[in-house]
Amino acid sequence: MGKLDGRVVLVTGAARGQGEQEARLFAAEGAKVVLGDVLDDAGEALAKELGEDRAAYVRLDVTSEADWTAAVAAARERFGKIDGLVNNAGILRFNELVSTPLEEFQAIVSVNQTGCFLGIRTVAPEIAAAGGGTIVNTASYTGITGMAGVGAYAATKHAVLGLTKVAALELASKGIRVNAVCPGAIDTPMSNPEGVDPEATAELYRKLVPLGRIGRPEEVAALALFLTGEDSAYITGQPFVIDGGWLAGVSLF
Repeated sequence: MGKLDGRVVLVTGAARGQGEQEARLFAAEGAKVVLGDVLDDAGEALAKELGEDRAAYVRLDVTSEADWTAAVAAARERFGKIDGLVNNAGILRFNELVSTPLEEFQAIVSVNQTGCFLGIRTVAPEIAAAGGGTIVNTASYTGITGMAGVGAYAATKHAVLGLTKVAALELASKGIRVNAVCPGAIDTPMSNPEGVDPEATAELYRKLVPLGRIGRPEEVAALALFLTGEDSAYITGQPFVIDGGWLAGVSLF
């Protein structure tokens, strides 16, 4: 018996990183998983590995209304319904606010914020039609605090938390719970851009994070599983920080 037996969950940004680990874990726990991404080769390979009875890949640019509509139609045709959504897709750019070009700011908003909105708006009616279910939005610990150098990203993640709370209020009567995961530093390609020294990064997090290390995407996936399954049946509208204690306060030693 898996924790998600009988569920059909759409995961965005599922080809790698946190989304990949969420898809793998959800499938292992009995769900049928729709993998949405723009990284076609990686997404198709993952779907093949998980098995056609367990997973399907759909090309999904989360900024596109047409792509969302097509993804939902494909999921319904393949698995009959959707009763779960993980809005995981996101992008990160490092820049000071006063040095951020408008196009860069708008691109981050388009993927992280508008993509989350479109996911909720498109998939929530499908979940309601299936009798209820869950939405898990990927925010960030920077959605609760600030961090120099990622102003546009932090702004979108604050917005995701706002969307999460409003959606939880509006969708509760339809049997849909909506929560957010707020990861700190997680060892994914997005957090480790090309040109960054991995040893220097590891040393930085040993100093900054009370637990002394960067997080693993599998750990975020476990939290997303909790919020998607029945173990969290009385929880909605909440942010869940998973950051190794980074937000707990200032460490003196």
